[in-house]
Amino acid sequence: MSYELVIFDCDGVLVDSEPLANRVLANCFQAAGFPITYDICVAEMVGLPLSRCFELAAEWHGRAVPEDFFDTVQSQTYRAIRAELQPIPGIADAMRAIHLPRCVASSSETAKINLSLAITELAAFFGDDVFSAQQVARGKPYPDLFLFAAEQMGVAPKNCVVIEDSFYGARAGRAAGMDVLGYAGSGFARQLAEEGARVFDDMAALPQLLGFSDNKT
Repeated sequence: MSYELVIFDCDGVLVDSEPLANRVLANCFQAAGFPITYDICVAEMVGLPLSRCFELAAEWHGRAVPEDFFDTVQSQTYRAIRAELQPIPGIADAMRAIHLPRCVASSSETAKINLSLAITELAAFFGDDVFSAQQVARGKPYPDLFLFAAEQMGVAPKNCVVIEDSFYGARAGRAAGMDVLGYAGSGFARQLAEEGARVFDDMAALPQLLGFSDNKT
């Protein structure tokens, strides 16, 4: 397949943020009296917007999170990002080898995406082509964000490929009518495959999966 646009998720695909984000989220839940562990956050919430994570907590435990909970989670997450965040191993080299238009479409808020890309020195690969679930009515697993990104980039969905690490994201990409490559770094190889993604576990393989060899310019 010859693609015209590569749409990258951010967390877990470009930046290694999932462990720190889920650690912070679990700690905040528990501090607020919700018995939600790190493992539960990983199993049930990876790939979802924070608003949906809060809705799940309320559904499971019969009460809403505190009014200031979003700000609490965000401030602690930003602190961890600034102190700890690293790029996914091999992603910068892969980006340099992929000679196609590209953008980011992430469940995270725009400010957090931009901070993550800046800290890991990946921002230059995308410029202003960064899209957030804040810009659409429904986040992943619905297709809205990927369809919005394709529309903004002027490419038909059928000519796009999505790079995702979560099964919610893979489901959204397939629902948008796009091919999905599933990076298994977050540990969801089986779930990604079940959602129709072509699974890989090393970013060094991504250029070849998209049709670029090491010496292709």
